Amino acid sequence: MAISIRHWALAADVLRDEDGMLTPTDWARRVFDLETGFDPYLEEPSTLWLVHAAIAGKPELATTWFYAFNGLNQATFDRDMVVQGVMESVRDRPGLRISADTLRRDVEVFVRSYAARGDGGEDAAEPLLAELGLIRESRLAGQFEFVRGPKPNLTDGVFALTLWRFWRRWHQNSPTISVEQASYAPGSPGRIFKLDEDSVLERLTRMDRVTDGALIWSDTAGLRQVARVRAPNEARLLEQAYNVSRKAAA
Repeated sequence: MAISIRHWALAADVLRDEDGMLTPTDWARRVFDLETGFDPYLEEPSTLWLVHAAIAGKPELATTWFYAFNGLNQATFDRDMVVQGVMESVRDRPGLRISADTLRRDVEVFVRSYAARGDGGEDAAEPLLAELGLIRESRLAGQFEFVRGPKPNLTDGVFALTLWRFWRRWHQNSPTISVEQASYAPGSPGRIFKLDEDSVLERLTRMDRVTDGALIWSDTAGLRQVARVRAPNEARLLEQAYNVSRKAAA
């Protein structure tokens, strides 16, 4: 159990490993501190979105999650499809060996992290990430489907923070990110949040305000993109994710 908790805390970017010592990350301190945290009792949807983004946005510690949200192009899928896809995606990684049985268990954990069992009983309790509405069971037995479209409880602050982390990791030297990249590239907010392109476009047009001018929307000569003026202030984006300024003024 302790090993499992450690793994998922690292995957969710709640803890970091510094020379064998586990310490809270900066965002985790600001969110979970019992006295000053934005959401110490895990009640805000923004916390779930940030945890999901951390797990699904990078492949190192949660390969199944990354593949499912970034590698699957089908709207509907089953467990075997995910197992086969992950096996193919890691086949050429040197020194990595994985059994099909282990992977099937991992896929089951993935599915049940977002979609509750429908057969009643104790295991039917809604999983934590089901609140995000990203995956639901299909009418066909054994099938699941991604729910693509606007996500009303996803704040612009979470979107902007995820966009910046995607930019910094995958396109560090690029001065711009296009609508298409933000919508469809692996690790992008469009992919991991299952947003349709119009929803991504709408949010990108607000990046100037959300990032205090660090990222600026541009639509000239048919090029729809966000330009980087400077690195956004991540602490400020986290405040935006929880609408801290609005709550303080209320």
